Amino acid sequence: MPPGLRLVQKVSSTRAFAKIAPHFVPAMDKAVHRLTGGKVLLSARMLPGVVLTARGAKTGLPRRTPLACMPEGDGEGGGSWVLVGSNFGRPGHPAWTANLLAHPDAEVNWRGKDIPVRARLLTGEDRAAAWEAALRFWPPYAAYQSRITREIRLFRLTPR
Repeated sequence: MPPGLRLVQKVSSTRAFAKIAPHFVPAMDKAVHRLTGGKVLLSARMLPGVVLTARGAKTGLPRRTPLACMPEGDGEGGGSWVLVGSNFGRPGHPAWTANLLAHPDAEVNWRGKDIPVRARLLTGEDRAAAWEAALRFWPPYAAYQSRITREIRLFRLTPR
């Protein structure tokens, strides 16, 4: 485990972090990603990350959202990614999840490369297995789920 990761996990599990993180983490990630030509996501220093471009559920306009992800396989070509709609343990589903439900064909920027993907909401046994893997990957997801009554949405993105 990288130095400081336990501390980051502990801090990210707090309610205070859930209140402030949604305001600064995505804005910082978007700015740094744009300035580095898609090569760097600051939050990816602790967790792998993608920038998801999906059409808005209501507007149909492209929406770019930096997100932590759980790569499966090599994450390219034969790989896929799991996205966790935790919203930092806040009550509502994040907007990007509604976008993927309405328009599952999207794109991720992974390590500076744009990759067309198709998103699938995970349910049943697929969701249960992915949720267990997500908890091993980033234990704070359990704290996020414990604070809310909604079930956190999980999506698998596969290259198309």
